[in-house]
Amino acid sequence: MTTVGLLYPGHAAEDDFPRIEVMLDSDIRLPLFHTDIDDDARRTENLRAAGTPERLGAGVEELRMAGAESLVWACSGGSFAYGWDGAHTQAAELARAAGLPASSTSIAFVQAVRELGASRVAVAASYSEDVAALFAGFLASGGVEVTSTRGGGIIKASDSAAADPELVKELTVAGDHPDAEVVLIPDNALHTAAYVPELEELVGKPVLTANQVAVWEGLRLSERRIWAPTLGTLFATREPPLGAAEPRGIEVRE
Repeated sequence: MTTVGLLYPGHAAEDDFPRIEVMLDSDIRLPLFHTDIDDDARRTENLRAAGTPERLGAGVEELRMAGAESLVWACSGGSFAYGWDGAHTQAAELARAAGLPASSTSIAFVQAVRELGASRVAVAASYSEDVAALFAGFLASGGVEVTSTRGGGIIKASDSAAADPELVKELTVAGDHPDAEVVLIPDNALHTAAYVPELEELVGKPVLTANQVAVWEGLRLSERRIWAPTLGTLFATREPPLGAAEPRGIEVRE
């Protein structure tokens, strides 16, 4: 069994994670601890306040007791709002507190783009334009070329959580750019896990979403690779074992 511990701010789209467990259909567990937030409005000061060491450290012991082998701060804005260096300092502090490898959704996006062998991305964000620009700047600091950035103007995480699939599809298509190799949707408050392949079909290229990459990053840190194309191209970057009949949750050994 592989256990990835997740720290999640407040309550929004956390039900994506048990859905991902089912979609992986394997011995992977994704226990989650809800961290405190003051306000679910995604403004820079609120995002930074959500990612303080005290708030992230609150769930460490509980997740350790759950058998976590890695930890991921499942909050894009609560990491990229600190900038490239600040997000890595944040992850390093979390790793020291937990005694486990740790990362964040923002860092996971950069790692996932590299995994796909891509360098040019379009940002289709639900956030306001200024917060979306912060994420684009974070990606650029990580060596990822951002061809276009679009903000959807959704300020509150609760409003993102209430968005229906059609709105997420519209956001994805509107945020795509012809020069982009991958489309990134950086909001852990959006429900996306159930239809990543459908989003990819709409734009004809890989789509990376926040909750998807958070789980992938935790598995990467745990040195566990799973072939699960129902979670999109990111989970299908390695061929399944020969003779595999079921296209879900198949472990790929290097």
